[in-house]
Amino acid sequence: MADSAEVIVCGEGLEHLAARYGLAWQAEQCAGLRLVREARALVLAGDEGRYGKSLKVDFVGGKAGHRRRFGGGRGQLVAKACGLGKAAAPSIVDATAGLGRDAFVLASLGARVLMIERVAAIAALLEDGLNRAASEPELAEISARLALAHGDAARELAALVAAAHFSPQVIHLDPMFPHRDKSALVKKEMRVFRELAGDDTDAPRLLEAALDIATHRVAVKRPRKAPPIAGPAPGHAIEGKTSRYDLYVHRSLSA
Repeated sequence: MADSAEVIVCGEGLEHLAARYGLAWQAEQCAGLRLVREARALVLAGDEGRYGKSLKVDFVGGKAGHRRRFGGGRGQLVAKACGLGKAAAPSIVDATAGLGRDAFVLASLGARVLMIERVAAIAALLEDGLNRAASEPELAEISARLALAHGDAARELAALVAAAHFSPQVIHLDPMFPHRDKSALVKKEMRVFRELAGDDTDAPRLLEAALDIATHRVAVKRPRKAPPIAGPAPGHAIEGKTSRYDLYVHRSLSA
């Protein structure tokens, strides 16, 4: 699915970034949603009344830093869902990477993670966040376990994984939660994602692609009371307070 809202890369020195991600570039006086530099970070900014504060990928501080220190380690729901038990951490593809928060948690717990993000502007934020994390001594080891690919996993998952020379045991999916009422738009951050990516109507196709590639399991995050994604029935589920993970064993293991 192509990005459904236009994002402009704004500022001198960012022409190469715009070209790499296929985005329009202006030197100055940009309006609307735009990628700009604020201090050392690349941010996605827009009308604050509509979108809230600018978005950036921050693996050093903020929510990611707090979760790394106090999130609960391998007892976290995402860690359990992806099979991070007492054994060696698996290799994981996060095929709906978003701002990389789950991927960073998994990497901080020892997993090698390939992040795939189809929205160009979000992929650019992830690239910038990874680069900044790699320059921090306390995060260098974690960031080395993270890789990034920009592309549509629902259409080209196999090709993206092959190009990254990655062999995933687990694929993590967090498609856009179903949009059923106004409460889904309470968080302005989610409003930005919906305008850029739209609803994940191709989630069933993504699940099928993931089941073809993961050697062990596919973990799909869902709202706690939402139905599973259309398609094969999950083997079982792990529930949290507001969300759950539907778990699918790889076809060869369930045969």
